[in-house]
Amino acid sequence: MPESAPQTTATSASRTGPGRVLVAVYAVFALAATARAAVQILTRFDEAPLAYLLSALAGVVYIVATVGIARSGRTSHRVAMVSCAVELAGVLVVGSFSLLDPAAFPDDTVWSRFGSGYLFIPLVLPVLGLLWLRHVARLDRAAERSA
Repeated sequence: MPESAPQTTATSASRTGPGRVLVAVYAVFALAATARAAVQILTRFDEAPLAYLLSALAGVVYIVATVGIARSGRTSHRVAMVSCAVELAGVLVVGSFSLLDPAAFPDDTVWSRFGSGYLFIPLVLPVLGLLWLRHVARLDRAAERSA
């Protein structure tokens, strides 16, 4: 009896290779953005409330994306897709406004100037997340067809 090839699912894909790296980078950004925002909100909130609240929002979005990408299932996949899309929209909107009206952002957010303070990783990360999620969805559809 021939052995069948192991099926690749969202769970196994996110726990190996590029999926593992993506989850790790998201986790680092989740921790960094959330911790930074917490310190800023607790110590100097009155200096730049919008910037600090946006950094907190970014941290929450990174946490949700991390969990969504790391877990399997349609719901987790949808949550991850939405969070990556929100993240991309956030970095594009905040990045644009931070360049057009720098006075509105007296202190940087994670998404200011398209994430330039973080080597533009906040701009690239949601694109990679969305591409990865699309790849995993294709693997899942192929596994369903072959089952």
